Amino acid sequence: MRLQLDCGKGHIIETDLPAFIMGIVNTTPDSFYEPSRSTSLEKSLIRALALEAEGADIIDIGGESTRPGASYISEEEELERVIPLIEAVRGRSTVAISVDTRKAAVMKAAFKAGATLCNDISALIDDPALGTLIAEEAGAVVLMHKRGTPPTMQQNVPQYRNVVTEVRDYLEARVAHALNCGIAHERIIIDYGIGFGKTAEDNYRLIAASAYFTGLGYPLLVGLSRKSFIGYVTGEPPEKRLAGTLAATMYAVQQGASIVRAHDVAETRELLLVLKELQKYGTT
Repeated sequence: MRLQLDCGKGHIIETDLPAFIMGIVNTTPDSFYEPSRSTSLEKSLIRALALEAEGADIIDIGGESTRPGASYISEEEELERVIPLIEAVRGRSTVAISVDTRKAAVMKAAFKAGATLCNDISALIDDPALGTLIAEEAGAVVLMHKRGTPPTMQQNVPQYRNVVTEVRDYLEARVAHALNCGIAHERIIIDYGIGFGKTAEDNYRLIAASAYFTGLGYPLLVGLSRKSFIGYVTGEPPEKRLAGTLAATMYAVQQGASIVRAHDVAETRELLLVLKELQKYGTT
């Protein structure tokens, strides 16, 4: 069975794999995983096109680091980092382009440059104008759960009574807000926000409950790639967390996650190919 995803502005993508792959391109000097960093337009373009060639269905471009401890940057600096790259990718490819931003002004320029999907870690909270803009542009949106802000969110991690139900309730409320803004149901994606104001145990509980989130009726995006919850178990730094990333990814996809945000696109695609083959045979 082929999966279909509305990436906004009439850009529909399909795959015969168990999930779509979103390849990460950071135009930042301070992302937590060093190989994903790039401050050169040429290098960023090469990486984006390479990820597409490896099998990325969507290229996610970020100009503002959201790692724990990162500082926010100005609107002007973010525009300078992402818009030339969007234009360059669009000039060379028809791949779906997502922009990791919280700002309406950045997303407005990104839509004009050729992006169709807004990946908003604040779930339309930080900039009240963003939801209306996305609706007017017939764009798509990723609504992510977080507690706190990147500069401090992992310094004083909040206590949850039940992290799974609280995160689901939050996402359900943000979906209602997006619909109220006029964003179409089929252009809304949810993300439980691994590593954003959560302990390692919280992260594992959320991944284990992935099927519970797909019950909301929206595509579930998972951003697990090389994050600290893996190092919590393995003791390894980001550079040595690929195996753990793939293990968590396989579990989440088996539970219904349909979009995987990844640094390592080729390896993720291989995982999905093998999982697809296994699913052909089912249980015996």
